Amino acid sequence: MDRYSKLVAWLKVLLPLAALALLSTLFLLSRNIDPVASVPFAETEIQERLRGQQVTAPFFSGTSSSGDRISVSAGTLATADGQNNAATDLAAHIDLAGGTRVVLFSDRGAFDMARGASSLEGNVVITTSTGYKLNSEQLLTDFENMTVESPGPVNGLGLSGTLEAGNMRLEKPDGGETAQLVFTNGVKLIYRPQDLEEE
Repeated sequence: MDRYSKLVAWLKVLLPLAALALLSTLFLLSRNIDPVASVPFAETEIQERLRGQQVTAPFFSGTSSSGDRISVSAGTLATADGQNNAATDLAAHIDLAGGTRVVLFSDRGAFDMARGASSLEGNVVITTSTGYKLNSEQLLTDFENMTVESPGPVNGLGLSGTLEAGNMRLEKPDGGETAQLVFTNGVKLIYRPQDLEEE
C-alpha cells in the first residue's frame, strides 16, 4: 500500500471519530435551559398586549360610494374601546375620482370602523398632487363622504406661495367629482413665485 492510500484509510477512521467527539462535547457542555423561565419582555409591553389585540403593519384598502380609492397603512393597530382602534405611524393615500391624489401622514391616530372615519394626530402632513404640502396637528377624515378636515391651524406651501389658515377642509361639492380645498378662519397667503420655481 502506498503512502497516499494509508493516509486516506486512516482519515476514514479518524474524521468520523473526531465528529463524534465534537458532538458529544456539545451536548455535555451545554447549559440547562429552564423552560419555566420568564420571557424577556418589559412589564409595560406585556400590559399593553394584554389590554387588547394588536396588529403590526396593517394595510386596508377600499373604494368610497363615489368611486374614490382609499388605502391606509400603519406601523401598529391596537384594539381600543368600542369600535375605535388606536394606530401609530399612519399613512393614507386617497385617489379621488376626479384624478387628484391626496396623501396623509401622522404619528398616531384612531379609526372608527363602523363610521369609516379616522382622526389623525401629531405631525400631520397633507400632500396633494395639485401642489399643496400642508402641516397640522390634527386631521379628521370621513372616508365614506370623502371629507378631510383640520379643525385647527394649518400652514405650508400652496399653489402660489406660503399659506396659513385657522381651518382647512377638503370636500366635494354636491354632485361634483372634483374635490376642493377650502381654507377659513384667518387665511394668510404670502405670494412667493420664486419658491415654486425652485421646486
